[in-house]
Amino acid sequence: MGQDYIEILGARGNNLKNISLKIPKKKITIFTGVSGSGKSSIVFETIAQEAGRQLNETFSKFVQGFLPKYGHPEVDEIKNLSLAIIIDQKRIGGNSRSTLGTITDINPLLRVLFSRIGQPHIGPSSYFSFNDPNGMCKTCEGIGRIVALDMDKALDKEKSLNEGAILLPGYKPGSWQWKIYAATGFFDCDKKIKDYTEEEYEKLVYCKPVKLNSTVMEGINTTYAGLAERFILQNIKTEYEKSEASQKKIAPFTTEEQCPDCDGKRYNDSILSSKIMGYSIADLTALQVDELLELIQKIDDKNVKPIIINLTERLKDLIQIGLDYVSLNRETSTLSGGESQRVKMVKHLTSSLTDVMYIFDEPSIGLHPRDVHRLNELLIKLRDKGNTVIVVEHDPDVIKVADYIVDVGPKAGTKGGNIMFEGTYADLLKSNTLTGEYIGRRLPIKSNKRTSKELLETKKSSLHNLKNVSLRIPKGIFTVVTGVAGSGKSTLVNGVFAKEYKEAVIIDQSPVSANLRSNPATFTGIMDKIRKLFAEENKVSAGLFSYNSEGACEACKGRGFIETDLSFMESVETICEECGGKRFKQEVLEYKYNHKSIVEVLDMTIAEAVEFFAQSDIMNKLKYIVEVGLHYMTLGQPLDTLSGGECQRLKLAKELSQKGNIYIMDEPTTGLHMSDITSILNIIDRLVKKGNTVIVIEHNLDVIRNADWMIDVGVEGGSKGGRILFEGAPDDLRNCKESITAKYL
Repeated sequence: MGQDYIEILGARGNNLKNISLKIPKKKITIFTGVSGSGKSSIVFETIAQEAGRQLNETFSKFVQGFLPKYGHPEVDEIKNLSLAIIIDQKRIGGNSRSTLGTITDINPLLRVLFSRIGQPHIGPSSYFSFNDPNGMCKTCEGIGRIVALDMDKALDKEKSLNEGAILLPGYKPGSWQWKIYAATGFFDCDKKIKDYTEEEYEKLVYCKPVKLNSTVMEGINTTYAGLAERFILQNIKTEYEKSEASQKKIAPFTTEEQCPDCDGKRYNDSILSSKIMGYSIADLTALQVDELLELIQKIDDKNVKPIIINLTERLKDLIQIGLDYVSLNRETSTLSGGESQRVKMVKHLTSSLTDVMYIFDEPSIGLHPRDVHRLNELLIKLRDKGNTVIVVEHDPDVIKVADYIVDVGPKAGTKGGNIMFEGTYADLLKSNTLTGEYIGRRLPIKSNKRTSKELLETKKSSLHNLKNVSLRIPKGIFTVVTGVAGSGKSTLVNGVFAKEYKEAVIIDQSPVSANLRSNPATFTGIMDKIRKLFAEENKVSAGLFSYNSEGACEACKGRGFIETDLSFMESVETICEECGGKRFKQEVLEYKYNHKSIVEVLDMTIAEAVEFFAQSDIMNKLKYIVEVGLHYMTLGQPLDTLSGGECQRLKLAKELSQKGNIYIMDEPTTGLHMSDITSILNIIDRLVKKGNTVIVIEHNLDVIRNADWMIDVGVEGGSKGGRILFEGAPDDLRNCKESITAKYL
């Protein structure tokens, strides 16, 4: 039997130009090409979507009602598909009750272990869960943190009660709430808070609730409680106050603190008293994965041998994938996109399924150049088990391990959607494609570096794994923060620096606004101007040119499609017949501006729109979108169709006109082809020239070489990290013997 292929015939989704393609099965195939070229359209919206749709059709209509909905991809035929498992960049998210231990199913194993051999013996394994009422600390309900009143924000200690020392909403002098403090006779209302005795201050702030009789408060029975107590009772412990508006109102006055009763361990005392080798379950989940493994392997008890074997295997997988530095009590919502993806990979490593199609979306994100080989070993391991591995990737070091490469292009958007090359890595280097041309290129280390006299410095911090360090960022230049995954870069920049310098603008890869009705034109604020132009030209109301307002097609309410709910069967989306998917009323299309209707304008790419509009305020905003390399998007493209990297660049475009700000960017090269790195560097350069301070967390060596200043964090991840190894110009890094980054630069 010859080589088996997945065959795609006539794919036309998004910008694909009716392409046909063969992908070898049981091999690693990597898709390359600039962002927006159509790689994701082939891999996710054609192959993965059809595999998902066909799998779902094997279930009963009732079950299908609960499964994700997949439409028919725009393709003539796909042959030889396997079951597809998608391992993407979407953050795992989850709430504060979801930790690395709960999501990888390692916590349940530890719970069984403690219920069997923990001393003193406590009972069922469910008791060892901080989400179980029998196991959780009652004070924080198993979350490990409590919300408290920030006294510096709540009280002006330079004033007396009569002068309005209480700054909380609803406590103005003369108000009912104020009287509970001022009219009780407990305090001298003209005495400044800073002059209170310790007892008086305790009584004002922390006194537990006590009943006051009616003689004290104008004939009304009421309860007196210290300011902090009262605030928590009114705002945190009541259901009424869970509304977003009320949370917003109290947010400026609160801080989150470690729970004083369990010290953030989440469990109650009884559970914490049960130990194995002197460790409680909270102690074990607080250890780094590699330290935990060492400890677990010392347990020698025949009764729990199968549990130990299982635990060892799972912990080894986490280490193998480069997550040796994380602890099991780490909340999943704090994992980066790259870490989230690696956690998902672990789940599949232990699977005994074969002949599966594993689809990865830029798995190298968040990996230091040193750790890319671990990822490659993993892809090879999955392939060698008899699976087909398909990867969308930009990192040259990952592309090298491909058995087969498909390059999509030549450019982005309407100028993309063609197959430029198919073959091996060696052949790619000889091909005259953009990817072949750039794959071996390196930018030189920047020679004319800017310097800065002024430093933005943070207080010393030991957050997560930091070793009592402070971050010093030179003002008005371009600083890059480097280090292996888990070394503490994000903690330093996003956790410490951004909290102290609240004015810093964070430009990350979180969705811009995943709303069907928002698009680049509404996001940049030019949509209102475009509506006005149409309105003035045609002497009608501007609301007609919005599909969220009076211009909306009445049949589909401006959505462009009609959803038919067939109760037990899959709900079907069909293009609205009334407007043909254009989202507007018929009459609106008759109004023109410069010979174009509003629909034709929204269908223009950003690059075309720059040529079309003569108004400087519209043109300037569009030019910025072109500069960040998103010229191929259309004005009306729904923002929920953008990748993480595209979201980040769109946010960047919105900021390009500002000056005198601090900008923090988290891996801005995500999703960028090698040929686009220079454009991101030019943008950073523009921001700095305008007097902004730019801080970039990055693994890309070309970006690091172009920084004015660099800060290397390490040495390793987790407990072996958290120190600042180097601060200075990138070319001096070579003298830093400890730095792992230095070896790769």
